[in-house]
Amino acid sequence: MTQHSIDRPAATRSFTARDLASIATFAALIAALGLPGALQIGASGIPITFQTLGVMLAGAILGARNGFFAVLLLEVLVAAGLPLLSGGRGGIAVFVTPGAGYLVGWLLGVLVIGWFTARLLPRYRVLPALGATALGGIVAIYLIGVPWFALSTGTPLWVALTGAFVFLPGDILKVVITVLVAKQVHRAWPGLITPRGKSARTEPISA
Repeated sequence: MTQHSIDRPAATRSFTARDLASIATFAALIAALGLPGALQIGASGIPITFQTLGVMLAGAILGARNGFFAVLLLEVLVAAGLPLLSGGRGGIAVFVTPGAGYLVGWLLGVLVIGWFTARLLPRYRVLPALGATALGGIVAIYLIGVPWFALSTGTPLWVALTGAFVFLPGDILKVVITVLVAKQVHRAWPGLITPRGKSARTEPISA
């Protein structure tokens, strides 16, 4: 592997067969995590699902670019009518509901997680990884989801934000699971994400 291939931005590289397979696999994983269904808590109508875990895993294991396209592929298929969201939901109508902001937030969240994860590798320390995954998997998603819900329902922003706190315990658990899984994956299969951290640039590069 050459220095040029490592320094080349991921966004400018063409997709390899492995990239495409990984994108399809994680889109299927996120869809599969919707099979157990959803839990409705409160009057917001926004479901609690396992699918956000799949989004976090996509960013932490595939990185920003491939993770983003895995989530985007899922959402395109949902928009086309496939019932791939929890509870068998699908169709373009789900993107105009009060909870649609969280679906848009998935795209931002996976980018944030992937971007930071690349800078934590190759060591991928647990505590920084927890912070990075929480920033993308919770903060970034809520950053779009909560205001969208507030605007769609006419709810005061602070009320919508308070109502979103019901999701926090489950989302924190998903962050922990994501980091523990990703750490083992990166240890077993290094190179899934090109490291961008300082430690990666100081390590010797093989030809």
